[in-house]
Amino acid sequence: MTTSSHKSGWKQGVLDGLPLLGGYIPVAISFGVIAVQAGFTTLEATLISVLIYAGASQFLLVAMVASGAPLWLAVSMTLLVNVRHVVYAPNLVPFLNQSKAWPWLMHGLTDQIFALAHTRLPTLNDEVKVDWFKGVSLLAWFSWIIGTALGAMAGDTLTQKWPVLDSVMPFALPALFLALLAPKFSDKRWGVSLLVTISMALFLALSTFKNAAIPLAALCGAFTFYALTSRFGRRHSHAN
Repeated sequence: MTTSSHKSGWKQGVLDGLPLLGGYIPVAISFGVIAVQAGFTTLEATLISVLIYAGASQFLLVAMVASGAPLWLAVSMTLLVNVRHVVYAPNLVPFLNQSKAWPWLMHGLTDQIFALAHTRLPTLNDEVKVDWFKGVSLLAWFSWIIGTALGAMAGDTLTQKWPVLDSVMPFALPALFLALLAPKFSDKRWGVSLLVTISMALFLALSTFKNAAIPLAALCGAFTFYALTSRFGRRHSHAN
């Protein structure tokens, strides 16, 4: 690999990752605040973001430990929430080049990085894919760590000085997901699947099945996409 392509991969990864910071930093600050309020030290809260780096699972871990749940149960539930990564990584395999670095880089595979990588990796040359992923994932990881440390050290002061942050921070991550999903609506199959998912999630959230809203809606969306893709494939084969 040439030096220019190496730098190009890193630079493109960092540039593509910059929009993620608008969601990562506010949520990381929220985690830092909550962790300290739950009895963790600033160092402990920061190390959780360094070593676990799992977003929603970190909030769950802190809440369970603070409530006095056994450590084995807190760890088990954290792993259960993260089991979605078993699906994420195989979906990226067709777009990866032959490099031994990928297993180590998967520590940086978050929901947002997966969505971005699934869109960008197919468009990149093989020689820059590893460096692109390093750039985008390290930027996201460091921003999450810095946000956590900032929230742990000065979270209460920040929210007291700018009360609007209490309203903005919880919405930052959902807004980021919406921004990542928006381009998918240009594809009919993705658009229909996403609308089915959103509609089902809202319906279940307003019913008596609130706790099952997310997994059931996700299954409905996945089934819809599979059905539409199979139908499209049959039409294409008949046309040929």
